[in-house]
Amino acid sequence: MQLRKWMVGAMVLVGFCQGGIAHAKDKPIVKAETKADFTAVVAAVHQEMVPGGRFEFVDSKERETVDNRLDEMMSLFNTYGTVDQMNEAAKIKLYNDQEEVNEILRHRDGNRRICESVAPVGSHIRKTMCTTYRDQELQRRQTQQFLDDTRRNNPQLRGGH
Repeated sequence: MQLRKWMVGAMVLVGFCQGGIAHAKDKPIVKAETKADFTAVVAAVHQEMVPGGRFEFVDSKERETVDNRLDEMMSLFNTYGTVDQMNEAAKIKLYNDQEEVNEILRHRDGNRRICESVAPVGSHIRKTMCTTYRDQELQRRQTQQFLDDTRRNNPQLRGGH
């Protein structure tokens, strides 16, 4: 039984190391041992989800999930005050909610580096090209805007003859 409690505590600690927003290799890390710490984390996450923020590309459905999980975690801190005072079930709930939030934030992190192997035009020699998620998402949006504008301004592309 003692080993089981130790394992749950270790899982929660790992979650805090992975999951306040502090930066460790540009990944969100939730470090909240108390309600006050967690309140600061929530404010930082919300601040980074605005346009121009690190997590600006979180879509509305993901934002709802993030907000719901943060509310659930805040409820745990409201009930227990600190992680140390939480029972095993509360720690597991905290860990799982935290992991879900961190997964969304990691995936939508504008600073996340994405590398791919590409063969430049006119060459068979592949190169590794790296960009950020922000750069890729902005390029995708610009391309979509261009296509929308082109369709709007050219009746033949809208399916008309």
